Amino acid sequence: MQVKGLRWWVIALIALATIINYIDRQALSVLWPDIVEDLFPDESALERKQIYANISIVFVFAYAFGQAIFGKIFDWVGTRIGFVLSIGVWSLATVAHAFAQGVLSFSFFRAILGVAEAGNWPGAAKGNAEWFPTKERALAQGIFNSGAAIGGIIAIPLIAFLTVYFSWKMVFVIVGLVGLLWLIPWLILVKAPPGAHPWITEEEREYILTGQRRGDTDESSSDVEEEEYNPSTGELLSRKQSWGVIIASAAIDPIWWLFVFWIPIYLNEVYGMDVKSIGIYGWVPYVGAMFGAWFGGLLAQNRLKAGWNTDKTRKLTITLGCLIMLPALLAMANPGAPVVAVLIMAVILFGFQTAIGNVQTLPSDLLGKKSVGTLAGLSGMAAKLGAVGLTSLVPILTADGNYTPAFVIGASLAIIAMAAVWILIPKVEPLKKLK
Repeated sequence: MQVKGLRWWVIALIALATIINYIDRQALSVLWPDIVEDLFPDESALERKQIYANISIVFVFAYAFGQAIFGKIFDWVGTRIGFVLSIGVWSLATVAHAFAQGVLSFSFFRAILGVAEAGNWPGAAKGNAEWFPTKERALAQGIFNSGAAIGGIIAIPLIAFLTVYFSWKMVFVIVGLVGLLWLIPWLILVKAPPGAHPWITEEEREYILTGQRRGDTDESSSDVEEEEYNPSTGELLSRKQSWGVIIASAAIDPIWWLFVFWIPIYLNEVYGMDVKSIGIYGWVPYVGAMFGAWFGGLLAQNRLKAGWNTDKTRKLTITLGCLIMLPALLAMANPGAPVVAVLIMAVILFGFQTAIGNVQTLPSDLLGKKSVGTLAGLSGMAAKLGAVGLTSLVPILTADGNYTPAFVIGASLAIIAMAAVWILIPKVEPLKKLK
């Protein structure tokens, strides 16, 4: 049996895993009102909020270190088994939330969830490097990233709908089982990398492998395949290009988490919205994120097909995304009506997703397939630590209800991300071994 366009089925499954990833991680915040009434009935509102904050911080720290841990795991065991471990463990951790009895048990299960869910991102980067030629990688990354946006759009209404029929404990079990069901098509479809897969057509195999041999799309470049550069972790960290990816990720990713964590609180505090109103408005920014993920991928693919090299394409798309974010972040200082505010947020997340897909593609542009997961994991860890830092600052910066300082910091981070790519990565191309 042969399957046409097998690479697109693979990336579609990874995008579906990302949707499940976001549903699982957001289940706690949606179910929290029911959880606190059941487990923490005697605590004050402030104490309940602090409990939630502490559990969330445990998740983000675990998520940050999980990026580096699973980056190595994917390089050791490969994409197929790496995803089995990642989504298998996080799905079981989600189910385990149903048995939590207090802060300690919730924090423990949340830590396991964070470590395992983090594997989705270096795994996607590695899968992208294996299954796609250079000129299609940004589009593939955009499809995968759109899963995060789609997950953000559907998670809150879906989980809220389930609470109509099931207890909060059963909702955790249901959403966890969905991830385990995902393993069935994954194990059936992804039997091996494209070079050895029995179901891939010879035409697609040749198209993928030939397209991975050059760092440049210039047709005049040599077709001679050069040995891939797969450095040790120490050598990888000695290259300024690696730090360009790590710093750009650490700067740009907190912008996403600024809105993921604070959209509901912002709408409540600035506009006095209740939960129902937040449900009406809160999903709008993620629509911008979804379109941005597609746009960034399609733009990069279009430029590469037009003859641009990888360096010019990546830097243009990353810079464009950051420049879209800059004025929109500053405009959030005084957005006016709530409709305008969520539309501006949609523009910000559109710009973010336009850029981030190409930032996340950089490891596969620079390194061989056996080291992509390591750099993707390290940059992902840096990104989440940056998100922890900004998230921790927001309550201090917004103590008087004014969110302008947080948005100004977000704009500054967009500039830092651009500078890191332009200064530390002089040319986006496959690195060669140091002599």
